[in-house]
Amino acid sequence: MGNRQFTGAPEDADLTRADSLAREIFSDVANKWALLIIECLGDRTLRFSELRDGVAGISHKMLTQNLRMLERNGLVERTVHPTVPPRVEYVLTEPGRGLRATIDGMCAWTQRYLGHIEESRHRFDA
Repeated sequence: MGNRQFTGAPEDADLTRADSLAREIFSDVANKWALLIIECLGDRTLRFSELRDGVAGISHKMLTQNLRMLERNGLVERTVHPTVPPRVEYVLTEPGRGLRATIDGMCAWTQRYLGHIEESRHRFDA
């Protein structure tokens, strides 16, 4: 697949425009469930139930909605195996793995600054 250069209108890539495609994509993937699903998948291929177990607190409905959105945006590939019952598996695509690298950085940032943020919250709430 490889990296493809964006060839659409410049305004579609402008995050500052409310009607840009880039902002729509950003809004899709910048939610807690999408980030956690991508992190959970990592380099593995997982079934729906494995993902549900791996993302604590996610409901069946939210997992389904987010997997569909991630598949629509080309970040997750869904494979249905013709067995009885059907076996459905999910794996990150190349762009999904690229986004995961960013999410890994966010996770590292969170771990590094968790104590600072917690102290700031206590001071603010006092």
